[in-house]
Amino acid sequence: MLVGVTLVWFQPQKLFYDQRVDEGPPSTGEQSKAPGPGPAGPSARPMELASGSFVSREHETHGAARVLLLPGGRVVVRFEDFATSNGPVLVVRLSTNPAQGGNDAFDDDYVDLGPLKGNIGDQNYLVPANVDVTAYASVVVWCDRFHVSFGAADLVPST
Repeated sequence: MLVGVTLVWFQPQKLFYDQRVDEGPPSTGEQSKAPGPGPAGPSARPMELASGSFVSREHETHGAARVLLLPGGRVVVRFEDFATSNGPVLVVRLSTNPAQGGNDAFDDDYVDLGPLKGNIGDQNYLVPANVDVTAYASVVVWCDRFHVSFGAADLVPST
């Protein structure tokens, strides 16, 4: 009984395998008409609003986080060359707490971007349309089960 509860609650088996995700850069799928006669060209490229490098918190974490404004106004948080430990109930959050801030503050003022897609690889997270990303200091990989940050990246505005 105790072994069963431990496997379900703590999910220690996740530490022994990785879940890789390799999503391409976000695209709108839209086409923009080239000036004058000729075929439609690819849509404009995303504009980087902010970026930062992950720092390890409770688990070794590395990679880059980029906040991208897509043509059409949608915003995506993109992880590149990302890696952390696998774990139970990992989610991605925008937080007002800086990456090196207190662990408890990551749970105060945040926007949930959904479950972590994989503990390794490139991945994209759509930011809800009503969220002002400039109001957030970091992106965090958060363990909802144990209320700890696996890693976080400060979001430094692009110039």
